[in-house]
Amino acid sequence: MTTFEVINPATEEVVRSVEPTSAEETDAAIARAHAAFPAWRAVAPGDRARLLRRFADAVDADIEHLAALEVANAGHTIGNARWEAGNVRDVLTYYSASPERLSGKQIPVPGGVNMTFHEPLGVVGVIVPWNFPMPIAGWGFAPALAAGNTVVLKPAELTPLTAIRLGELAREAGIPEDVFQVLPGKGSVVGQRFVDHPAVRKVVFTGSTEVGKQIMAGCAAQVKRVTLELGGKNANIVFADADLEKAAATAPYGVFDNAGQDCCARSLILVQSSVYEKFMELLEPAVNGVVVGDPRLEVTEMGPLISAGHHAKVSSYVDDSAPVAFRGNAPVGPGYWFAPTVVTPPDLRHPLASDEIFGPVVAVVPFDGESDAVTMANQTEYGLSGSIWTRDVGRAFRVARGVEAGNLSVNSHSSVRYWTPFGGFKQSGLGRELGPDAVDAFTETKNVFISTEE
Repeated sequence: MTTFEVINPATEEVVRSVEPTSAEETDAAIARAHAAFPAWRAVAPGDRARLLRRFADAVDADIEHLAALEVANAGHTIGNARWEAGNVRDVLTYYSASPERLSGKQIPVPGGVNMTFHEPLGVVGVIVPWNFPMPIAGWGFAPALAAGNTVVLKPAELTPLTAIRLGELAREAGIPEDVFQVLPGKGSVVGQRFVDHPAVRKVVFTGSTEVGKQIMAGCAAQVKRVTLELGGKNANIVFADADLEKAAATAPYGVFDNAGQDCCARSLILVQSSVYEKFMELLEPAVNGVVVGDPRLEVTEMGPLISAGHHAKVSSYVDDSAPVAFRGNAPVGPGYWFAPTVVTPPDLRHPLASDEIFGPVVAVVPFDGESDAVTMANQTEYGLSGSIWTRDVGRAFRVARGVEAGNLSVNSHSSVRYWTPFGGFKQSGLGRELGPDAVDAFTETKNVFISTEE
């Protein structure tokens, strides 16, 4: 069987080779997960919770190792990689409380007693992207396992190493081997079997909108449950009354984190016309201050793009004719480096303002008034995230209610908190992950009526 090489995007060196899972091996893994499901769902809630806490402890003890793997495999900065490993630990800990709290309802009805139960689905297939391999995996498998499902997980071909390690840690913690399986391989092989195999009762997918549509169509053939977290072209709206210094100083970190390879990246900055020039003057030194370099170093704030192919895609948007206002700095030599870049397209129809570039490129466009800002922010097929900068609380609420996006923050660029629901409007996805209700998305509601009439 042909192996595929995992490349360090900062050095272009081979980290290691990984053997892909075949369609036959995928079917065998799904069969094992299906066979393991009855015993796993029967584990007492307190015991399942204890196993998830042990899994969290195992991740916590391995954070430095996991972080080093992600730095080498995905080019993430060491600071980000530590946070991402810690997020897996925290999400496992959070959902370890769920098995003992997965309660239904007693509903008043005539002639008897009526109760509802949250029943696990069965086998859940989780398909993970390459941009945030660790946390996004945890957002899927932690609530799924907590609800009593078994999980088969497919990491991205480019970034399988931390997922493989998480599978090892799960077994060390006592999670039965067939309950949580990691299957590296091609999406067209492993991911497609998740979609097509009737024993897989739900697919969780994070990735492009194009692929998400294909998965949704495939799952429809079996009325299979699906959660999709897809693309985004997110607006960072800066009003004239905002703290401009803070808005400009933080804007680069709202888009250039992970080299812009983030579906929540605020890659479109809308600035009120009266302060547009002032904002641009403040933004340039902030962009120049972003430290791009060796992701192993503590001072580094942005690493490389993930691959040569992706570097070519991002570069295609910024050719010699592109309206570049200014650029930051990036290393030269080996590695898929791309300097933070600010562009000023003439309007929102320009690809730099409308497309999800998925790289460190941000478009800055002026707007006139509040309604204009909302209209411009909504002029996209996406609706995942965004920011609003203003000192006017009333305006903050009006604009937040008007913008068609699932995750908005005021005077910050926060998007994902495991305590709160995460997901998109329009073509940014379907369903919600994280938060207190995520476990419910991995269950079916069963209604039981017991007659008390003689």
